Amino acid sequence: MTASKESRTTRRRAPGMSPERRREMIIQTAIPLIAEYGAAVTTAKIARAAGIGEGTIFRVFADKDELLQACVAEALSPEHAVRELDAIDVSQPLSDRLAEAAEALQAHMSRMGVIVGSLGHRGGKHPGTVRGAGRDESTTRIRAALAELLEPDKAELRRSPEQIAALFFGLLFAQPRTADEPDLTTQELVEVFLHGALSGSAE
Repeated sequence: MTASKESRTTRRRAPGMSPERRREMIIQTAIPLIAEYGAAVTTAKIARAAGIGEGTIFRVFADKDELLQACVAEALSPEHAVRELDAIDVSQPLSDRLAEAAEALQAHMSRMGVIVGSLGHRGGKHPGTVRGAGRDESTTRIRAALAELLEPDKAELRRSPEQIAALFFGLLFAQPRTADEPDLTTQELVEVFLHGALSGSAE
């Protein structure tokens, strides 16, 4: 065995990476490739991007379909969105906190749309549940994280942080799309949410 071949073999069999950690690494590598190629992406391409042998994929996934379903589940998982919300500095003004939250959740929705859309248009399947949560539980966890962001201003809110969080979450997911109107920026969205549809001059 040559030194270079031995080095590659050692890298591919690197100790210390559990099957679960290796599975997670493969999923994270595969997601942007699925966004680009959809279900047509090959396991060989994913393996090259991950710096592993193709056979390593099939030591943690039964087949390509199982890998694709795991990637959809990861894209739909609330874990990343909740971490982003938890990391927002609650000492900021409420409008800034909500603008950051809106950006995080819009990125989460965009990621979901790209992955599910890429696979759906090519015969992909929806997993029904996501990692660590079904749809209802996922929504509940994100709303709870939003409510935590609202808690410092609880005394000034018209309703409970939980109810305001649910309203804000619903607004983000139900933004109207029109051909002749540009999308609202996150700051504009937050301004309308906090202060209503009337401009200051109309009050």
